[in-house]
Amino acid sequence: MNILRYRPGPGMLVSAAFIGPGTVTACTLAGANFGFALLWALVFATLTTVILQSFAIRIALVTQMGLAEAMLKTVASPAIRVLAALLLISALVLGNAAYEAGNMSGAALGLEAMNGGPLPFGIAPVIITIALFASAMLVFSKPKWIENILILLVLLMSVAFVLTFLLIRPDLGALLQGFIPAIPDEGLMTAIALIGTTIVPYNLFLHAASVRERWTVAELPDAQLDNRISIGIGGLVSMTILATAAASLFGSGKAIENAVDMAGQLTPLFGSLATVTLGTGLFAAGLTSAITAPLATGYIVQEIFHSSDSRKPFQIGALLVIASGTLASLAGYRPVELIFVAQIANGLLLPIVALFLLKLANNRNMLGQHANGLWANILGAAILLITTALGLRLIARALGFWP
Repeated sequence: MNILRYRPGPGMLVSAAFIGPGTVTACTLAGANFGFALLWALVFATLTTVILQSFAIRIALVTQMGLAEAMLKTVASPAIRVLAALLLISALVLGNAAYEAGNMSGAALGLEAMNGGPLPFGIAPVIITIALFASAMLVFSKPKWIENILILLVLLMSVAFVLTFLLIRPDLGALLQGFIPAIPDEGLMTAIALIGTTIVPYNLFLHAASVRERWTVAELPDAQLDNRISIGIGGLVSMTILATAAASLFGSGKAIENAVDMAGQLTPLFGSLATVTLGTGLFAAGLTSAITAPLATGYIVQEIFHSSDSRKPFQIGALLVIASGTLASLAGYRPVELIFVAQIANGLLLPIVALFLLKLANNRNMLGQHANGLWANILGAAILLITTALGLRLIARALGFWP
């Protein structure tokens, strides 16, 4: 392992997945409403994601199985195994279809922000074009091509958001104070939202499946290095979005609901270039997530049906998510309605996946010397408690029991 020889790998797919329109919106609202005060929550979320993804990588490379396949293999009862497979497919297809609709709409909103207003031809052609592009990528492209295109899009997104941040020129002293853990008044739910939008269950399956196509167990250190650097870049991008909103909007009294509203405020303050770069970042965020959500679902369906010779299960799973997301987006469902469905699915899945992941990471029959040690288990147990609380909170909030 040599950091000087590092090349972006499958870890970038995870960054591409979690920096979607939902993350951009959550970071924008956090910065606009609470300034830099919640930057620490993104640091925590990024480190937690690195740890969970490191478990998934280790399991995948040592066992040479995808995460869904490894999880189901540990279930002894055939009936429970079938029920677990159905729950996994249902939750991921339902949740990812909801996210897919938001991803496509978010990409279209990014173009509107770059345009300075509504597109003359509307957003429907944009959504259809994105759906066709994502379908072609997942059906006809090789995995390496998909990975390379997503890496380029993540780099574009990173440059766009970082450049916007530099144009704003925030107060560095106030920014550094945001890394000291503290929860401002009424900021608890926003802090949890920032954590929840970064730790996404389907990314664990996506990462496990993609590393098997890139590395062997002998190259585990290289895979873990890619995990730390790539997800670290993703976390940095999220922080720049929050910091940009904090520097430009906090205390302004402006009503902000999403990143497009922020883009509209940047032009008179910092010039049209800031608005264009922010819109570019939002478009890239929507496009990358529109590819990774069905990609992860396709991998999971492929693993559950044990189909190594045929890509049909993969293609069916991926296309089902794209089609469902496209229809929901074109039907004009409000983002709140789509997030409601996604929150329920994620709330059910997140603690279950975390529990299975920790159990697999301790299975010495499967992992041998690569099984968890003491400190990994301490960290894993703490994360399990947090993800369980987060999952319960997502469900309770979606059902209206928790404000």
